[in-house]
Amino acid sequence: MAFDSKKALKDGVQLSRFDVNNPLAAYSKHSFELDGQVWASVEHYYQAMKFPDGPYQDKIRQAEHPKAATKLGDAWFKTKRENWESKRKVMMTRAVYTKCKTHSDVAEALLATGDKPIIDMSQFDYYWGIGRDGRGENCYGEVLEAVRSKLREEDH
Repeated sequence: MAFDSKKALKDGVQLSRFDVNNPLAAYSKHSFELDGQVWASVEHYYQAMKFPDGPYQDKIRQAEHPKAATKLGDAWFKTKRENWESKRKVMMTRAVYTKCKTHSDVAEALLATGDKPIIDMSQFDYYWGIGRDGRGENCYGEVLEAVRSKLREEDH
């Protein structure tokens, strides 16, 4: 089923991946351990996973702020992991899920959204967000909803 931005905007939970103060945002500073490393945020993990293991991935992991991790991850001159486009949603999901399993307050905040659609309000990102015209894919919202379903499933 296609994302219905008008219905979601009316009935859904709106957020920004970039809001460090929102526990559901990729930028929120809720550290977690995944793949044998500690990550300061979901964004740190996601951006680092764009690249093969090594010093550049570690540089992103150690970035002072999620915004700095994003800037490093967007470096056009660095070679990205093979087939990154097909892996990016899985990497984001792994990070969000692990963050929720590590921080019960984050899991509770996600579960408190009930069955409402979750919308990443990014006007500039048509993949993770809804874009300027509301026709984006809203994949970050989909990731949060999928993790919410998984948490509910495990709770029963």
